[in-house]
Amino acid sequence: MHLFYTPDITLSAQQYTLSEEESKHCCRVLRLEAGDQIYLIDGKGGFFTGRIDEANPKRVKVEIVDKTEGYGKRNHYLHMAVAPTKNIDRFEWFLEKATEIGIDEITPLICDRSERKEVKIDRLNKVITSAVKQSVTAYHPVLNEPKRMKDLLSQDFSGQKFIAHCEEDAKQELRNTIHLKNQYLILIGPEGDFSTNEISQSLKSGFIPVTLGNTRLRTETAALEACFEVNFLHR
Repeated sequence: MHLFYTPDITLSAQQYTLSEEESKHCCRVLRLEAGDQIYLIDGKGGFFTGRIDEANPKRVKVEIVDKTEGYGKRNHYLHMAVAPTKNIDRFEWFLEKATEIGIDEITPLICDRSERKEVKIDRLNKVITSAVKQSVTAYHPVLNEPKRMKDLLSQDFSGQKFIAHCEEDAKQELRNTIHLKNQYLILIGPEGDFSTNEISQSLKSGFIPVTLGNTRLRTETAALEACFEVNFLHR
């Protein structure tokens, strides 16, 4: 299946022209020609079947022959706020795998003990887009700009809020706590964990402390575990 990410396509479109980057990939890498069938996604649930009318490396023109709205829509909304890892490859790995499993929104979270406080949003979005195409999903997760912990805690959120931390406090297992078909915001801290003050402030803001198992997980592993648990419970 040859899938292209086309965020500016409209549901009423009868024809569409691929961007120069996607056109080049279509013609020179995939070597597709006029008459070949391709698929387009808008990242908002639109899934389109198209037929190539003109195969030009700079502008591939496509006739839209079928479309589906809400393709693969899930019955819940998952927002993960995760501290970027010192080794950015690990954070990119999380973004790739979480996109494949199912996630709606990601916020890089800047904490007291964060070793990395800046990320390249454009690069990370490319990782997500590649994973969207590979997993054949019509929804492109939203990647927010990095946000400090205190700013995230001050935001309104309609749904359940969780924080996974390593301190020896009373915590519930995530899988026993979530209410199905809901919205979820889950906080995952940096390699050195959340500070005591951050944990205290999150609890005051209505976050439920949870555990993801008996072993201490790396940041990216904990984030993916939480993502998997939420999606598995909604199958």
